[in-house]
Amino acid sequence: MKFTINLFVLFACASPILAADKLPRLLEAINDDHARAVTDLWTYNDIPSALAEARKENKPLFVTFRCVPCRDCKGFDAEVANGSDTIAKMAKEHFIPVRQVEMKAVDLDQFQFDHDLNWAAMFINADGTVYARYGTQSAEGADAYNSITGLKKTMERVLELHKNYPKNKESLAQKRGPKKAIRSALELPGMANAASLEGLTTRKNCIHCHMIHDAENRIAQERGTFTNDNFYRYPLPQNIGLEIVRDHGTKIESINSQGPASQSGLKIGEELKSVNGQAIASIADIQFVLHHLPNDDVMLKVTGSQSGPHEISLKKGWKVTDASWRGSNWSVTPNLNTWAPPVDEKKRKALNIPESQGALEVKFINGSKAPGRAVKKAGIRVGDVLIEMDGKPIAMTNQQWNLDLKMNYKIGDKLPLTYIRNGKRYTAEVELVK
Repeated sequence: MKFTINLFVLFACASPILAADKLPRLLEAINDDHARAVTDLWTYNDIPSALAEARKENKPLFVTFRCVPCRDCKGFDAEVANGSDTIAKMAKEHFIPVRQVEMKAVDLDQFQFDHDLNWAAMFINADGTVYARYGTQSAEGADAYNSITGLKKTMERVLELHKNYPKNKESLAQKRGPKKAIRSALELPGMANAASLEGLTTRKNCIHCHMIHDAENRIAQERGTFTNDNFYRYPLPQNIGLEIVRDHGTKIESINSQGPASQSGLKIGEELKSVNGQAIASIADIQFVLHHLPNDDVMLKVTGSQSGPHEISLKKGWKVTDASWRGSNWSVTPNLNTWAPPVDEKKRKALNIPESQGALEVKFINGSKAPGRAVKKAGIRVGDVLIEMDGKPIAMTNQQWNLDLKMNYKIGDKLPLTYIRNGKRYTAEVELVK
């Protein structure tokens, strides 16, 4: 499933969202119900006013990015926007909160985060210094890491960082990220149909957040610089052998005895204070540091709350994980423009397919696209059950299958597929085209 992410930023501004008859045109255009219910907390789509207010009041900005039409994280977004009294009280008293609802207006240099998320938050100083990020997603699901408890703890850490600013400026210097040469989404060279995205934002011409990564993927493939490492964005702490308490954000829950951190000297129960010199306030902060490291032999410096500074030796390939959930994967070629989820148990038994074999039932083929037409030309039809790819069982989800295709094949290759139709076994070769 492709994520339709017009990720939105919650900023602080001078004027709050008011009565329904005075709500901004954009809110109505995108049916932003969570903001419509709020009357005195968030300001809508006005970053300059937010920055001015932050300077005036000396408060940090509370920034949340959210895909309004996407179902994933809908419940969590509702809690943050207008459901949690705890978050509302903290946001109103100590932060400048604004709900910015169009990516085309977002400074990509200032707001660097994982654009494949369905919900994310950033906290910044009015001078542009980044205090923290919040929001994490994985193959477990969109809300596996997000919670009001975890967000509250991150907000508390941000307030402590803000209280000590600028004395702690050195530990925050790298949290904004490497400078971006292109700061506008509309100007990204890989942004498809950029001209149609200009003008006032509606649901039809909104720049969804994953489109930022889509553009990066396209230009990297065009320039020949795209590798499989590009799929492994924002790796989790588990990739270095640490499990962090999710409702806490910095406390070590367990240490993988076979993982890189097992020999570091870190202790279960202590908190991570800094990673490679950056102050840590959440799991997303850890991911931001890891994202900017190469997927190669590299040394990571970590400071714990009890056991002092440590080094973790990471080996080539340490970033590898299940990245099949990422919406931006769909912009990478080759693609079959075909949706084929795993067959249900009843059909599996009827076809005598063992569970270890794997089987995907073709539910949709997009014949309007060249890759979909190539699938049909090879003889595959809706209802066919795919059981092998290049002689190997397809024991995976539709997303994992598509990612496996992108990682192991290229445009121009012939893809051998084995499938079952009406109880009989067939083979086909699909030409991979753009």
